[in-house]
Amino acid sequence: MNEGHLTIQLQAILGVEGCVRFCQALGGTRVYVSHRFSDDHAAVEAVGRDLADKLSRAWAPATIRVPLARRERALFYRQQGLSDAKIALLLGITENGVGKLFKREADLPDRPGSAKSGAQLNLF
Repeated sequence: MNEGHLTIQLQAILGVEGCVRFCQALGGTRVYVSHRFSDDHAAVEAVGRDLADKLSRAWAPATIRVPLARRERALFYRQQGLSDAKIALLLGITENGVGKLFKREADLPDRPGSAKSGAQLNLF
């Protein structure tokens, strides 16, 4: 299963925020999805018991390669109003990389609370 397809499935099971938290904590690793995660399992710590149980019901027993889901995480973090610098730190890439990632998005929404406006004051 490719990374994009797996990310979509994780979003369907965990929701967007749960998927972001899961991929932030475990992205790039292989995780065995058991019928019941232990309380100290990284998946439970990342998304909580309820969502970890949902993941178990959907996929146990299986081993998955948790996607990095950088695009989805970046878009989520931007929607939360984080700066490109903070997003870069969370994704483990450069600020330029974040800028390039956002340039590829056709209908990128403005950050919440951004002061962008169609009418700009003329100071001269």
